[in-house]
Amino acid sequence: DQSRIVLARRAAPCAFVEFGRCLENMGGASSFLDLLCIAAFLAAAWFATRISRVIGVSSIVLEITTGVVFGPQVFGIIDGEYAECEHKKHNFCQTSGLEYEIDHHLPLPKSLAIIASKDYCDPHNWDSTHSAAGDGEAGPEPAPGGAAHRRLSGGASGGAQYKSYAECLEKSCEADVAERCGLTPDVFTLIGHAGVALMIFESGMHFDFDQARHVGPKACLVAVIGTVLPLIAGSLLTVVYGKPLVPDGVAVGTALAPTSVGIALRLLSEADVLSYDFGQAIITAAFVDDILSLVLFNVLFSLTGDFDFMKVVAFPVIGIVFMLVAMVAAVKFWPMAIKDYLYPRVPAKKGDFKISAEDEALFFLMFAVLIAYSTATHFLGTHLWGCFIAGMSFACVKPEHHPHHVWVKQ
Repeated sequence: DQSRIVLARRAAPCAFVEFGRCLENMGGASSFLDLLCIAAFLAAAWFATRISRVIGVSSIVLEITTGVVFGPQVFGIIDGEYAECEHKKHNFCQTSGLEYEIDHHLPLPKSLAIIASKDYCDPHNWDSTHSAAGDGEAGPEPAPGGAAHRRLSGGASGGAQYKSYAECLEKSCEADVAERCGLTPDVFTLIGHAGVALMIFESGMHFDFDQARHVGPKACLVAVIGTVLPLIAGSLLTVVYGKPLVPDGVAVGTALAPTSVGIALRLLSEADVLSYDFGQAIITAAFVDDILSLVLFNVLFSLTGDFDFMKVVAFPVIGIVFMLVAMVAAVKFWPMAIKDYLYPRVPAKKGDFKISAEDEALFFLMFAVLIAYSTATHFLGTHLWGCFIAGMSFACVKPEHHPHHVWVKQ
């Protein structure tokens, strides 16, 4: 079925190109029509941004709408192969007759056989004793002492919270595929992650340290409330629906706690209020909220296993200390280093150039700091934290807003 779907979509790779079949037959095997479809999709997103400015709404609304309408699920301008993780294509977790295969000790599909070879699901937790054999290929040996990955299902409980061994295998397989897709996503998701990182870095350059001193305490209070209330509300609502408080209720509350920093930054930038007191308060609260949510996230996974002091306590504390040191460097070190050390040592260009050698050096330094800071905070929880801190490092460089001008120009 999957191969027939792919062949059918290849026969008409772009719905809006009426003569697509003829061109494909004339041109032979080629990806040119796919390039046209991608170009049309990007053009539609570009026009959505311009239209949103004319009608006075946030571009995010029309851009998301464009992605949904012209994506694989509706008009299909973008082929599903470019918008689906490779692991989802080759790992099938839902299969009919799984209970029958388990009861009669038949070989399981490869994806489920690999899950069965690990300790995510213990067949002894259910009434029937099952033995899951693979399809002729031996899966990896069970990890001693627990699962190799952080997950809420499996682990020490052996998936006992599921109704059957088959359900445990399927859900654990889906969780495993989702984790792998998070590590190696499809190309459009990867490009989107890069875009969010660059956008947050640019927004960090708008950070006003003087205003932050005034709004900081209030922003922290907002962040605490914005973390605690969703946690409590989500947990209680989950209990009302008959699910256990731990880990289901805490998981729902933790999922609701974080603030979408990227969306907040984009909306404030479009409204041109990022430099106002309330704009700085929102951004400060959003990042403090995400730090608290990161702690909650690590606490959540410690509820179903051993308490990990490094991930739950040490890494967030190190991240906060790193952020404070980086903020001091943004005010005291970087402006002086760029003006007194970097610029005087850059060889001057001969002739008339649109971009000066100093601006090229500054642009290179911005990327270097962005990569260094985001890499450091990635191992502490999230790379987006470092992206914003890297942008803040150039907020005080003189002349005012010149680094941002160089960034946008490039």
